[in-house]
Amino acid sequence: MIRDHGSGLLSSVATFALLTTIFQGAALASDTIEEVIVTTQKRGQNIRNVPLTITSLDGDLLQKLNMDEFDRLSDLTPGLLVQEQSPNNPAFVIRGITSDSGSPQIAPRVSVYLNGIDVSRSRGSHFELFDIERVEVIKGPQATLFGTAAAIGAVSVITRKPQQDFEGEVSLGYGNFDSLEAKGYVTGGSSTVQGRLAFSYRRRDGYIENIAGDLGSQSEGGTVQPDLNGINRVAVRGSLRLLPTDTLTVDLVLNYEKDDDTGSSFKSGTLAPTGGGTDPFSFAELGGAGPLSADVLGSATLGIVRELYDANLTMDWAAGETWTVTSVTGYRKFDSLEVFDADGSQAIFAEFAEDATGDQFSQEIRTSFAADSLDAFIGIGYFTEDGRVAVPFLTEEGTFLQCAAGLIPGLPCVGPDGTIGSLTAAQGLPPIYYVAQFGNTGTFHTYSAFADVTVAVSERLSATGGLRYAHETRESGAFASLPASVLTGAPLLDFGNVDTAGAVVKEKRSYDALLPRFNLRYALQHDTNLYVTVSKGRRSDVIEVASMTDAGGAPAARTTFVPAEVMWNYETGIKSRLMDGRLDIAASVFYQTYNNFQVTILDPGGVTRQENAGTARNIGAEGEIRALVGEYIQLFGTLAHIDARIDDKAENGVFAGNRFRLQPEWSTALGALVVVPISSSLKLTGNATWTYRSDVFFEIENQPIAGLEIRQGGVHLVNANLGIAATDDRWALTAFASNLLDNNHLIDAGNTGGLFGSPTFIAGPPRFYGLKLTSRF
Repeated sequence: MIRDHGSGLLSSVATFALLTTIFQGAALASDTIEEVIVTTQKRGQNIRNVPLTITSLDGDLLQKLNMDEFDRLSDLTPGLLVQEQSPNNPAFVIRGITSDSGSPQIAPRVSVYLNGIDVSRSRGSHFELFDIERVEVIKGPQATLFGTAAAIGAVSVITRKPQQDFEGEVSLGYGNFDSLEAKGYVTGGSSTVQGRLAFSYRRRDGYIENIAGDLGSQSEGGTVQPDLNGINRVAVRGSLRLLPTDTLTVDLVLNYEKDDDTGSSFKSGTLAPTGGGTDPFSFAELGGAGPLSADVLGSATLGIVRELYDANLTMDWAAGETWTVTSVTGYRKFDSLEVFDADGSQAIFAEFAEDATGDQFSQEIRTSFAADSLDAFIGIGYFTEDGRVAVPFLTEEGTFLQCAAGLIPGLPCVGPDGTIGSLTAAQGLPPIYYVAQFGNTGTFHTYSAFADVTVAVSERLSATGGLRYAHETRESGAFASLPASVLTGAPLLDFGNVDTAGAVVKEKRSYDALLPRFNLRYALQHDTNLYVTVSKGRRSDVIEVASMTDAGGAPAARTTFVPAEVMWNYETGIKSRLMDGRLDIAASVFYQTYNNFQVTILDPGGVTRQENAGTARNIGAEGEIRALVGEYIQLFGTLAHIDARIDDKAENGVFAGNRFRLQPEWSTALGALVVVPISSSLKLTGNATWTYRSDVFFEIENQPIAGLEIRQGGVHLVNANLGIAATDDRWALTAFASNLLDNNHLIDAGNTGGLFGSPTFIAGPPRFYGLKLTSRF
């Protein structure tokens, strides 16, 4: 595990300061940095005039930097971290607050928007980034702009729309680990009907070898498991734009994506594979789950199969010179099955799957008004979601009892030679397989009304006020099938549930919320703005349902209510364009308070549940800088310091003083884009980024499990691209490399294996490299 020795932070600050000095003293070219237009406030605005902390990344930049994964957005966005454990379980972290729960009973904290519709539910929020117009990352509570899920911020992805002129692009790439990539689009039409079709295909072998099923493994002769952390993803998007009149624009966007990735490398930190060790970056032996795996878990091999469908219909009608009416209708559906080896070893000890489905529908109608001194919008919205997660469990009874309880003294769960300890095997009995299932459901409906007004108080000062009222009805359910063990006569694993005999026990409640925001913007000069913002965020109440037996012996709901998490954000910042448009800077400082901070914990009985950790606070600063240096170079940098933790008060119990999970205190990035003419028809292109993140905890408890630290020290990563291209951009040949220095790092630790005393560790990507050819027509 990489450890942070402190030098990374010092070098980050020193380099950032040096870069700023270079920006200020360099002889810059006469060109200016392109202006950034965002639609965060439901209208097109120069980013400097928006009194919020926003990072906007346009599609051209993402393409130049070879960024096609959400986690790479973190490289250029201070205060953002995206953890991609798998496309089924991403974690979006903004300013130290994590939104990663896959339970349909628990609300997201970060709004993820795709073309104006909320896709924040964990198992559907991850999707391929291709043919993108821009990504806007907005910090702080944004309920007025992005709904109640934007308790701490929002990530808004806008795809490219059709155009009248015919054009297209195709890119093909190949790299190590037998990676293959194909992407492209074609667009064109008339003045009234325009279409666009875009696609993305990516595959790559796993980078952690899995020997399960191979010669010499404990499951030799069984199912050969694929190597871990591989990908196989295809996505298609069709877009149609209708312009029947000069005042009406209709956009229909349809998305389909299928992921067929190999399993995540949940490698045990305590149980070594046959002939190997517990180093998370070495080979593993996961998934030898026996002959029942396909029938019980849904697949004989580890991995995830997931399908996403969504449809978006947006209509904009210019009702007059100052009035616009907008309707946004969205439908989204996902269906996923992820099979994983929770104990991270060759033992048939804790084999699980997550079989999840979800569908949602949303409708928003708003009216916008724009005049010289007043901008406003008012609207209503409806959002409904229905989700279900079933978790089948498979184990060999003798192995489970020996590994969990050590009933035979001196017999290890996994021996030094890789053999598996089992009560049944020790007694000369054949394997006894145990099968169980538990799961939960969640259905909610949200009705909302919202309004937002910006008034120009004077030439220099403008004030914004917004308010969203939401009424939500939430219904949670639970179900379980928990047969008795042959060896013990009782369920081996109940997670606090009782057998519901196929029924779903439920609980339902309704809640109301008012969520305001207030902003002031003051123009120091034409290209420099100061802003102050105060806003409220809210994560919905949790109705957590498990099953129990009522007085009559029938299954009933055992309900835990966790109150809504409420956050206030206080922030001030500056945005400025200097040196005749060749230098852009933005900086902000913020202070946030939390009441009823919701955390997911493991209690002494081995049950994962939600709990109120009490009060918390978060204080930090963020900065971004871009500059043109000389004639051919653009430099950029980011810096963030975030101190986010549970308040160190006795009433906050065991969490008092703990840092938030997945949040580095320091993060920074430096990069450069270079374009150098070679001849009248050729140019050399190149870019590089260096990122640093200080240490993070992977669990809110901030404590070791089974004597192993569940954290990652500071990490430095370097990514680079170098190519040659036609001056008119008709073609380009690019060599790319990510994690150029091949630094070992973790993307997660602890996980479900921690419940069984076998914490698991997921290795981050090693060095990837390859070539890409792009042709435009």
